[in-house]
Amino acid sequence: MPQVVLVGAGHTHIQVLRHWMMHPDPAVEATLVVDTPIAVYSGMAPGLVAGQYERHELEIDAVPLARRAGVRVVLAPCTGVEATNRRVLVEGREPLPFDVASFDVGSTVAGLELPGVREHAVPTRPINRLAAAISGRVEALTSQQPNVVVVGSGAGGIELAFCIDSRLRGLDLEPRVTIVEAGDRILPGYHPALTRRIEAAARERGLRTLVDTTVAGIEEHGVRLEDGRTLDSDLTFWVTGAAALPIFRGSDLPLCDRGFARTRSTLQVEGHDHIFAVGDCATLIDQPHRPRAGVYAVRMGPYLIENLERLKTGQQLRRYRPQGDFLALLNLGDGRAAGAKWGAAFEGRWVMRLKDRIDRRFMERFQALGPDGAALPAFGAMRAGPEAHGANGEPHSAPMFCGGCAAKVGPDRLGRALARAGLDARPETGDQVILDTATPDDAVAYRTPAGDRIVASLDAFPAFTDDPWLVGRIAAVNACSDLHATGVTPRFAQALVTLPQEADGETAEELLIQVLAGARAALDPEGVQLLGGHTNTGPELVVGFHVEGVSEDGRDLLLKSRVRPGDALVLTKPLGSGVLLAADRMGLCRGRWLRTCFASMQTSNRGAMEAARRANVTAATDVSGFGLAGHLGEVVQASSVNVDVYLSALPALPGALELLDRGERSTSHDQNTRLPVEVERLAAPGARLDLAFDPQTAGGLVLAVDAKRADVLLSDLKAQGLDGAAVIARARAAHSGNARLILA
Repeated sequence: MPQVVLVGAGHTHIQVLRHWMMHPDPAVEATLVVDTPIAVYSGMAPGLVAGQYERHELEIDAVPLARRAGVRVVLAPCTGVEATNRRVLVEGREPLPFDVASFDVGSTVAGLELPGVREHAVPTRPINRLAAAISGRVEALTSQQPNVVVVGSGAGGIELAFCIDSRLRGLDLEPRVTIVEAGDRILPGYHPALTRRIEAAARERGLRTLVDTTVAGIEEHGVRLEDGRTLDSDLTFWVTGAAALPIFRGSDLPLCDRGFARTRSTLQVEGHDHIFAVGDCATLIDQPHRPRAGVYAVRMGPYLIENLERLKTGQQLRRYRPQGDFLALLNLGDGRAAGAKWGAAFEGRWVMRLKDRIDRRFMERFQALGPDGAALPAFGAMRAGPEAHGANGEPHSAPMFCGGCAAKVGPDRLGRALARAGLDARPETGDQVILDTATPDDAVAYRTPAGDRIVASLDAFPAFTDDPWLVGRIAAVNACSDLHATGVTPRFAQALVTLPQEADGETAEELLIQVLAGARAALDPEGVQLLGGHTNTGPELVVGFHVEGVSEDGRDLLLKSRVRPGDALVLTKPLGSGVLLAADRMGLCRGRWLRTCFASMQTSNRGAMEAARRANVTAATDVSGFGLAGHLGEVVQASSVNVDVYLSALPALPGALELLDRGERSTSHDQNTRLPVEVERLAAPGARLDLAFDPQTAGGLVLAVDAKRADVLLSDLKAQGLDGAAVIARARAAHSGNARLILA
């Protein structure tokens, strides 16, 4: 099956994703590589600066769009490409092989290497950081008449100058805005009629323009010019045109003298028919001086879509020829805009209404989720994920089952099965066996004839996402967590990997490489040796690990049976991965939410275990497929204590409560509510109560600590970056042997 890798989610690639969503091609396996899930529509960014738009109105979330298109998502920066070997290099992980690749990664701003620019100026690229940077700088202004300098007078610089002027005047300030241009006129490359319009508007608004003026450096409160002058500046913007990102450096791709990929009119990189480059990261060979305007990236979309299909079928590719005279519309920030077409320039509120209508219509095609995270009407009926389409590309309604630890058998059924199999009571083995199925702990433990205490665990689950490297890494983190919960450091591991039967030989091999590379990314830094394992095939990808370690002499294991009345229970990681992963499979999870969720799942519990030892913690459990309530229920049974859970104190991953409040659930959520322990629900039904039953994959630990040492433990955990750690429950004595879990 051909492997297509899209790198970047620029204006061209989002059109490809939407096309694949509307017209799925089961004969292609596609991957999107993005360092940030949010693509910002540059055409509306000046309006955001002026306060005309909210941030969400100009953001396109590539993750739900890709899910609906059946495209795998890798949330990591691309660091380069090996064109000859056909591999995309990704930061911190195994390269991705491809048959066809396309790059739409944008650009940065030129001149960042000048003295003081990085320290004191606000660059306009990457554009997704612009809004936050401007808000912070505006709030820091102390003068009633702040001096603002905009370096660069292309379309972006002009719009920014007018829009920041409007924003500051809306705050009852009296800004003095200066536009600095190294060339002989503002708006170089645009029709002179538009330049004259803008010059007149600048005079009317009191904006000063300096042409034939070169900047030598930026200072904290000024812009130093080459002629020796210094312009006072409380706020400096750097809008000096595009410069190439380092992604192509060191590759064997042909580059222009400015570092952009050289492409033919078919959008293929010169000499590499299997690689496309579009948008700002490319230079068309036959039009090297074409300005890098967003309109060109938008219009490349249909050509790239068709040429990807034609390349697959062996047809002649279409040639993209940019318009010589496109409709230019510049936001003036005060409800008016200026424009030019066919040599005529125009200005007014009607022009801004036209620009706004064009921009909003474009955005409506790609925004799958609304500001509240709910699917918008045009996207709500579309299914997402690998189960969205059958082999013929037609939608089908096969049920969706969650992967990860949400695929575990529920606690009630598991308990009954173990009892019927005779595994709920320990056989007569003397003192050789320490922990087994008769105990509720997360690992088994036994003594060797030499007296060593071996602690081991086996954990496996079906893939929870379509990125095999990530599945391998998180599966390893999750398996090691069982030992961390007992206070033992894992030393050795073996892998158990089931590869999909439908994968051909090369695909299966690459899947295995990615899974094992991801696993080593988790195991190697902790000194855990991957000794071997076993592979087989089955209906879907399943990854698991057997891990083991040796308990140190004289050190008690952390057991669920050692919680004491009065102990504070500290949770080390936020909850919510179950509902977030379920929503992601349905294309309902925001990219930002998913990225934070994945980061939490990749965080090892080793640091939490070490902090627990320093705080003299005596009992612990990890939080996995049974959810927080399920694992605390095991604590209640094992320690014969009541546990009062403070639902309002439960830390939640971003987006989890919103999704639960809308009724989204993991497929194992309901079975987690059926616990083999008495549960008293004092809280009203709601998202926080539901959060307690959400199944976790690679969740945190719950540590039972003397209440007087809880603050010390929390400080230690937060010092290690576990900012979500919180006291979430207290243990107290159970009367008449009637131990309960109280959710309040």
